[in-house]
Amino acid sequence: MSASRTWTAWSCTVRLTVDDPAVLGAACGELKALMDRVDKAASRFRADSELSIVNSRAGALVPVSRLLVDLVDVSLVAASVSGGAVDPTVGAAVIAAGYSEDIEAVCRRFPEPPADPEPISGWQHVQLNRKLALLGVPKDCALDLGATAKAWTADRAALVLSKRYGCAVLVEIGGDLRAAGDPVQPWVITVAERAGDPGVLVTLAHGGLTTSTRTVRRWQTPTGYAHHLIDPRTGKPAEGRWRTASVWAPTAVRANTFSTALVATGEAALGRLTLAGHPARLIDDDGEVTELSGWPASSVAA
Repeated sequence: MSASRTWTAWSCTVRLTVDDPAVLGAACGELKALMDRVDKAASRFRADSELSIVNSRAGALVPVSRLLVDLVDVSLVAASVSGGAVDPTVGAAVIAAGYSEDIEAVCRRFPEPPADPEPISGWQHVQLNRKLALLGVPKDCALDLGATAKAWTADRAALVLSKRYGCAVLVEIGGDLRAAGDPVQPWVITVAERAGDPGVLVTLAHGGLTTSTRTVRRWQTPTGYAHHLIDPRTGKPAEGRWRTASVWAPTAVRANTFSTALVATGEAALGRLTLAGHPARLIDDDGEVTELSGWPASSVAA
């Protein structure tokens, strides 16, 4: 018998499911506490976060917590694995596109023209001294860990909670899911572009399942809609072949790396996905669905 609790945080739906109802309350408290620590370390929308302080001191090495070291380290690995498609130095470009505050506030304000695209400094120029816990970014650069920090949190929470409480756990934070432990039956997941939309049912017993899309976190501008997924090659919101990508991988971070890369750079990321062999479900601008590398055959259209 499983039990689940849902709430809203980070402008997205958070859901924790466990197969031991007796531990649900305590497990939810731990997940909320972890998310609060990650927010204080890596939020782009908090002036007092460590990430905001590092960005404000671009050009200098800044002492940071071990948590932010881990989060930045994960983002740099994702950048390497994706060939730069998932680049944590797109922060200035995201702001130039209009995503300068929480998405709800961005969508409420009067449409403004996007600023000129910002050059991407490139993840290779980030300085991270893991031993001394020092972090530095180039001048005129801003880090944005949104592509990986949420997935890292799902991974971390699922593994820790499953081990601590001796039960199967499913953590969902927005479009990033991670299953840990040994459920009696695999979790049944609805994969859809947007919450509440029709989708396809898949089962998840272990690993990560993520969906990246340019159809949700988007806002109106005088020149059309903009969104939060930046193509590092142009510094602009991505306009590639696929509007949505769902990927399974052994971890949520790994899945998110590929799902983000596919939407951000389109065909350029396909070769790396093929080599990795991770199952994926892609939706193009016309709504046509492509399923790759063993994604379970589906009969319900997205």
